Amino acid sequence: MKQFYVLIVSLLLVILLILWLGPINIINALKSADWWLILLALIIHLVVVGIRALRWGFIIDQPFEFKKNYIVKTIGLFAGNFSPMRSAGEVLNAVAGKKINGITLSEGLSAGLTERFFDLAIVGVLLLISAIFIPKVRVLAFLGGLISIGVTVLVYLINWRERSGLILYEKIHKIFSKLPIKEEILDNFYNKFTVGLKGIIEYTQSYSNFKNLTVICVLSLMSWLLECLRLFIVFAAFNIEISFFAIIIIFLLANLVGILSALPGGIGSIEISLTGLFVLFGVSASLAGSIALVDRLVSFWIVTVMGIIFSAYYASDILGEIKKYTLDLTDYKD
Repeated sequence: MKQFYVLIVSLLLVILLILWLGPINIINALKSADWWLILLALIIHLVVVGIRALRWGFIIDQPFEFKKNYIVKTIGLFAGNFSPMRSAGEVLNAVAGKKINGITLSEGLSAGLTERFFDLAIVGVLLLISAIFIPKVRVLAFLGGLISIGVTVLVYLINWRERSGLILYEKIHKIFSKLPIKEEILDNFYNKFTVGLKGIIEYTQSYSNFKNLTVICVLSLMSWLLECLRLFIVFAAFNIEISFFAIIIIFLLANLVGILSALPGGIGSIEISLTGLFVLFGVSASLAGSIALVDRLVSFWIVTVMGIIFSAYYASDILGEIKKYTLDLTDYKD
């Protein structure tokens, strides 16, 4: 029930934003938009998902199973979109990967944590670099960059160092227990994670050489830069010029706020953050809100719909696996 209330809060924030901006103002802004450019932004985002599918396939040593990898990543993104701090993304990625890719749960969790490690590291570095060129929000960008780098170190300890990872996860689990996540899910994941931590780290170390990590890093960087390009294209669709470095800061800070807010998929918090940051850079409120809503439609809701379709298609198999590894406590043995 707690999860339902949090989702209601998220949706209410979006509704309040729309009411504050004025539905008529938003409609007028949308009428002036170049929808061919918005279509281009959508295509770019689908390419982003494709790059992340390539990265997933490379990590699990199935780089040529593109269709399977794309489905797994879309399901994982969909799960993350409706979980606090996108925490379910890695778990459902691993479960879907076990069924669709035929990998073990430990391999899937290892791959998900590795992806999260590089995503956080790149977000931190991009924010720190962009802050040099954009003085207006330099303090916020530096702060966001340092937070990302700090969480990157925590993921490293969990994914590469068994003893420190176990101690650290014990502490993180206490934080997760305060989030709107079902207690039985947390407890079962805690048991599965701690027991499987050795297998996770062994798999992580098996591909942790300079060549492999460089490829993963390049694919991660490409995906984030294309995400920023997508938002840049959405700006162009509304005939607004803005620095690409400003786009990087706005996009990454808004996503960081979305994660820290612990709202499912950052619904509400990201839209409001994007709007506020756009206004800070001189965009009118109605245009700022319209850009934020359109970008979220292109990036969040389209992928969510795809994830629902893929999940429904594989539901008879994957949902059983999800229950086995996250909900069914009765079958677990030490």
